[in-house]
Amino acid sequence: MEEDAEFVKKWPTLGKAMESGVESHDGREAQLLAYILSHNPANPMDVLSTIDEFSLREDFLISVGPNKADILRDLIMREQPKMLVELGGYLGYSAVLFADAMVKAHGGDAALKIYSLELDPTFAAIARQIAQIAGLDHIIEVVEGTAASSIANLVKEKKITNVDFLFLDHAEDLYEQDFKVVEASGVLKRGAVVVADNVVRPGAPEYREFIRGDVKKEQGWESWGVKGLIWPGDFEDELEVSKLVGSESDKQ
Repeated sequence: MEEDAEFVKKWPTLGKAMESGVESHDGREAQLLAYILSHNPANPMDVLSTIDEFSLREDFLISVGPNKADILRDLIMREQPKMLVELGGYLGYSAVLFADAMVKAHGGDAALKIYSLELDPTFAAIARQIAQIAGLDHIIEVVEGTAASSIANLVKEKKITNVDFLFLDHAEDLYEQDFKVVEASGVLKRGAVVVADNVVRPGAPEYREFIRGDVKKEQGWESWGVKGLIWPGDFEDELEVSKLVGSESDKQ
């Protein structure tokens, strides 16, 4: 009990979320937008810092947070994607992070595109406003609907063709299903990177077993875990990072 009290004292917003069991869909999302507008952030990094500050001081948010943001930013800088698709955009934190890192990696915004898929229309509307505040709405397109239907529509409209980077951050039990939808569409190019968040907490064991399995290895996928922290707090989690490097037949 004493340890619990110390935790709540150190991380009150996360402690409140843990005690109540409520992490979203209670009005905090609209409060975040008002908070951002009142702080008038000057650039994408300021937007992210303001969101982190809200999550620490006002109400817990299920965004990736600064620790995982550093990991993801480094991945973007290394892989230098031009087209990125994320499943589960929430309020736009990761989309802003990705877009900003992509611009810096390429030294400009020419031919860069992010499709951020979000089921909840209220969250999608807020994400669009946050992308606009960050000055990145010309790169970020927020798409409403289920991941599977949105992917099908984007492929049909030929909006997504060669996807360099796929981010899975929606319902963990849909990771495998929706990854297969993207893969079956044929849009993942050789060298594509797929990152799945929260594979330890709350956990996506089925997806991890699938993406690390012998079938995916034979198809040319390499996959590994990268430790990260849930913010605010110090709970350990992992990102599963997978890369399509080529099948065994390609290497012969």
